[in-house]
Amino acid sequence: MGKPTDTEFDAAEARGRAVLETEMRAQAARYDRESGRVVIDLVNGCTYAFPIHLVQDLQGASAGDLAPIEVEGLGLDLYWPALEVDLYVPALVAGIFGTREWMKKELARRAGQVKSEAKTVSARANGAKGGRPRKAVAG
Repeated sequence: MGKPTDTEFDAAEARGRAVLETEMRAQAARYDRESGRVVIDLVNGCTYAFPIHLVQDLQGASAGDLAPIEVEGLGLDLYWPALEVDLYVPALVAGIFGTREWMKKELARRAGQVKSEAKTVSARANGAKGGRPRKAVAG
């Protein structure tokens, strides 16, 4: 790959400035042991917090491993040295806590745990009919 032209360099610099002006960036971050949340102080003066159990790469980590958090990449990244985990701040603020596949499975798992009157009525009606039909086994 050759050296970028002045035009390409100027365009890249403009994209970089736009990211710094529009993306959510962290000024500081800390792990709150009491609530089990990561708290991010954003450069725009807002604070964002999320429970660690929602994040794919932080699930099951100890409080000692979660406590040291480094803000990197001009505030766009959070880094946990003990876990070797990097997370993108704008994605966290947008509620993206893992890979697309993991998020789909996690949402389905949580949806299956939801209890409602309609679900209870349906389960009772199905049970009265003898329950769920057995799957046919291909032979």
